[in-house]
Amino acid sequence: NNVETFVNIPAIINYGGEWFNRLGTQKSGGTKVFALAGKVRHTGLVEVPLGTTLREIVYDIGGGVSGGKMLKAIQTGGPAGGCIPSKWLDLEVDFDSLNQAGSIMGSGGMIVLDEDDCMVDIAKFYLTFSQDESCGKCTPCREGTTRMLEILEKITTGKATLEDLDRLSRLAKLVQCSSLCGLGRAAPNPVLSTLKHFREEYLAHVVDKRCPSKRCVALLRFEIDPEKCIGCTVCARNCPVECIDGRRREPHSIRQDKCVKCGRCFEVCRFNAVKRT
Repeated sequence: NNVETFVNIPAIINYGGEWFNRLGTQKSGGTKVFALAGKVRHTGLVEVPLGTTLREIVYDIGGGVSGGKMLKAIQTGGPAGGCIPSKWLDLEVDFDSLNQAGSIMGSGGMIVLDEDDCMVDIAKFYLTFSQDESCGKCTPCREGTTRMLEILEKITTGKATLEDLDRLSRLAKLVQCSSLCGLGRAAPNPVLSTLKHFREEYLAHVVDKRCPSKRCVALLRFEIDPEKCIGCTVCARNCPVECIDGRRREPHSIRQDKCVKCGRCFEVCRFNAVKRT
């Protein structure tokens, strides 16, 4: 009962249901419109027959990953969808296959993620939306999404333990099976799918206290390479907390106890002297 459903009606009336079903798979007939976005060269609305593979959509239609980066994952279904790893590029897109992959068809969103995206941060981003949208009527969704978000915040700030990972997984499954409505039952999808397919990234945050994709600000450290720094003072002049020391034409240094990890020095340095680790 939405616009996408209504626009199929004239074609079905004119050409028949059998013709329409031939366009898709045996269990999922017809076509589907996707909003292709993210780290892909050609973004926009694309309509493909159900059963088209992710590879065909991302590379043949979308032109591949932008910037020459490596594909990491594809997130489908909107905020309540899951993240599908790049090794599953040949997955045929239909309702059943997406469910089996830990995602959903949902609103038809399809976000391409590359090597620079942190999957823990992605899960936190989508769960933030679901937690905010929760009506609060049932306890599993109201409290469960809030507690999951708190654990993800601990993970991305380097304060979590391995017990928190187990707690996050158990809580996500509980919310999934006991929430009253579709929003609550689907809200854990980003968490569960990233825990399943990208657990090594969670372990890096929890055990090593680092973000492999360098996205989680609290886990970053900025340093100046004295061999590359020419003392131009651009970084010091742009630092909002004035934590960079050094005279003109001499190597500079960052006082780590005052650094707020805003990354401004990294952005303005023209000599690649500022390292982000």
